[in-house]
Amino acid sequence: MKRCVGWTMAALILALPSVRVEAAGKMSLWDLAADTEVSLEQVAPRLAGADLVFVGEQHDLPSHHQGQLQVIKALHATGKPVAVGLEMFQRKNREILDRWVAGKIDEKEFVARFQENWGDNWPLYRDIFLYCRAQQIPMIGLNVPKEITSQVAREGFGSLNKEQIGMLPLVTCRVDPEYLALMRSVHGHGGRGEEAFTHFCEAQLVWDTAMAVYSLEYLKTNPNHTLVVLAGSVHAWKKGIPAQVRKENPETKQLIILPSTPEGFSKDNASTADGDFLLLGL
Repeated sequence: MKRCVGWTMAALILALPSVRVEAAGKMSLWDLAADTEVSLEQVAPRLAGADLVFVGEQHDLPSHHQGQLQVIKALHATGKPVAVGLEMFQRKNREILDRWVAGKIDEKEFVARFQENWGDNWPLYRDIFLYCRAQQIPMIGLNVPKEITSQVAREGFGSLNKEQIGMLPLVTCRVDPEYLALMRSVHGHGGRGEEAFTHFCEAQLVWDTAMAVYSLEYLKTNPNHTLVVLAGSVHAWKKGIPAQVRKENPETKQLIILPSTPEGFSKDNASTADGDFLLLGL
C-alpha cells in the first residue's frame, strides 16, 4: 500500500442584487431503488436525514446548477441546518467564502476570487451563491491546489516534495487493479501509456479522498448539519468521493443525486451502485 496525502457577509447584502432563481424546467427525481419517479418535495425529508448529500453536475450546463439550487432550497425548507461544500473552491479559501456569506465582500471582489479557483464560470453558479448568501448558508471549499493535482497526473504522487505534501490532508491512498479498471471504464485509456494512466488515476483518487476528508472534517465540528456537496458527476458518483467517505467513516449517512444526461447516467443504465436518485427534466 502506498502512503500518500489526499486531495481533500449585512449592509452589503442590502446592496446586493436580488436573488433571481431561474426555473430548471419541470424537475423531478428518479428513485433508483424504487424504480419510480418522485418529486423533490417527497424526497426532501430523506435528504434532511442524511449527513452528506452529493449533487453531481456537468460543469458547463446551466440546468444542472439550477437543479442543484432546487435541491438546496428544498432541503433548507425542511428546517434542517444546511451547508454547501464546493469542488469549485480550494479548502484554503474558507475565509473568502465566510466573508461572502456574511456580506463582508462585494460581488465584484468575490467574482475575482471565484475566477482564481474555477475560471470564467461565475454566471452558471451565481444563483447558488446569491441564495446561500441571502439565507446565511455556510459554504466551504473542498478542493486542493490545482498545481498539485496537475503534477500528480503528469508525474505521479511520488513526485511531490515535503512542502507539497504538507499542503494536503494525510490519508492512505491505494491505486489497486480494481480502481484502475474502474477509472478505465469511466474515462477510457485516453491514449495514455500504462504509467501515465496510473498517474491519472492517482490524481483522481487523491482528489476524491481529500474532498471526502474535508467533508467529514466539517461534519465533525457541525454534526447537526447536512452538507450538500456540489461536484462533477464522476466525483459525486458513489464510486468517487462517497466511496472514500465510506472508507474514512462507514457510519456517515450519504445520499447521491446525479443528473440524468443522454451521454451519462440515465434510467436505462444507472443503478443503486451509481447513486440513489437521478435528476430529471434538466
